Amino acid sequence: MDVEIEEISAHDDSVKVKDNKEAVTEDNPDTVAGSTSGSTDSGNNNSSNSDISYHEDQNDGDDGLDDCDDMSNYDDDDEDYMYYDDEDDECDYLSMQAQLDNVDLPAGVEATVSWLNEPAPSSKVSSQASSSSHLAGAQTLNPTLPELASSSFAQAPTSSSSLVSGGSNSHLKEEVTEDDLMKKYQSFKHFDVVEDFSDHHYSNLGVQGQQPPKAWSKKVQDEWKILENDLPDTIYVRVYEARMDLLRAVIIGPQGTPYHDGLFVFDVLFPQNYPDVPPMVYYYSGGLRLNPNLYDCGKVCLSLLNTWTGKGNERWMPNSSTMLQVLVSIQALILNSKPFFNEPGYEASYAGPEGQRRSNSYNEDAFVLSLKTMTYTLRRPPKHFEDLVIGHFRCHAVDILSACKAYIEGAPVGSVVKGIVQDLSATAEKSSSTFRESVSRMKNGLISLFTKNGANDCDRFRV
Repeated sequence: MDVEIEEISAHDDSVKVKDNKEAVTEDNPDTVAGSTSGSTDSGNNNSSNSDISYHEDQNDGDDGLDDCDDMSNYDDDDEDYMYYDDEDDECDYLSMQAQLDNVDLPAGVEATVSWLNEPAPSSKVSSQASSSSHLAGAQTLNPTLPELASSSFAQAPTSSSSLVSGGSNSHLKEEVTEDDLMKKYQSFKHFDVVEDFSDHHYSNLGVQGQQPPKAWSKKVQDEWKILENDLPDTIYVRVYEARMDLLRAVIIGPQGTPYHDGLFVFDVLFPQNYPDVPPMVYYYSGGLRLNPNLYDCGKVCLSLLNTWTGKGNERWMPNSSTMLQVLVSIQALILNSKPFFNEPGYEASYAGPEGQRRSNSYNEDAFVLSLKTMTYTLRRPPKHFEDLVIGHFRCHAVDILSACKAYIEGAPVGSVVKGIVQDLSATAEKSSSTFRESVSRMKNGLISLFTKNGANDCDRFRV
């Protein structure tokens, strides 16, 4: 459906989002704007040209479903790489890695993110200068040939937070290392300026040898300042000293949705005629379609990006729209509690019990795909976010596994917040048996993966 919202201005003191209020704060002047949909006919190419989906509608004869727009379905065969034998976790972990690395994608969809493809070297990421020291001085781009970059990350060097087995190290040294890892996570900045942009999706998109206009540079610096000062706690951003036109963001899935506790990675390009046109945004899907607005080819469908129809302030407004609005809108409007109704017309077409049934089924699919997204994000974190990924899944492993347990026992997806079922009456409406079996079989794999990452108290969730 088109999510309708009230008019939003950069000077407003509050924001109103109809049908979804998650991840929005009233004191944030740059907040949610735009509407969402599962398809687009816009000239703004925010990804590749291929709108590919793996989903086959479970409801035969439904003319309202678009084969290109529906979410990827899952079955037992698709999840084999997620299952672990308690007696041989390491062998099955390598098997899972091999199958992820060799996933067969349709024509037009590039290979999955490259942190699946190569082992991470043990080099240390260079320490990055603080953002404030670069806001005034970063005036020059190093643009390259006008050619679209690969959709895959280049291999991210493992930071000092990388896990080490340390078989010959003393127990004391291991404790010091663990403490250091958590300190890096706790001190991880929401906004920072970094150097290496080589794995960015848009790194090869630009015009060679041109100095950016002063007005453009000032506008991008203004965006940096807004992001540095006003990012919510659940969004993290890195910009690049040598390439002011590039940005990378990691968004944490909101509680109360099928995306809770997940990490979702986006690359952004500020075009040369920005802000007359909106930024270009690419989603690292890993080949998975877990939302009508996040295509497996990387397209992000949002009226604020002019990749879907919208009215008035729902679309990009050059004089007032900001990058912060885009990020918060993705989190609040796309990663919402009932993504099934993001499809245009579905709210009206599927009203009442039938609509709720379909929405619940969609949430179950989305949660399964979100768990799969967690696995490859944890195995190969995006560059400059290694400390965040490792620390996040250490701290939230028990919450994720508690949610899996509750869903296996019948709780509806999204009813568990921080490991606790919020509405006990919600368990009266049981989740589907296929979903419960799938999550049950995936759970032991997640336990092994989280334990390898250093999370504690995970084994108690084994069946």
